Amino acid sequence: MAVTVSLVALFGLVLYFLLRNGSLSYGGAFTAAGFGFFLASTGAAGPINQMATALVQAIPNL
Repeated sequence: MAVTVSLVALFGLVLYFLLRNGSLSYGGAFTAAGFGFFLASTGAAGPINQMATALVQAIPNL
């Protein structure tokens, strides 16, 4: 659960800075957020969460 909250915060921060710098329009940010919500409700959400967890757990071993 902590990994998911951290990733949401990280992606939110990245989107914020992209919007602030003008690298991403508001429409693009809305599309990215919508895609994330729709992706979370599909069968791909489980493998994506497992992959993110595995990557986070592998970082200390580098």
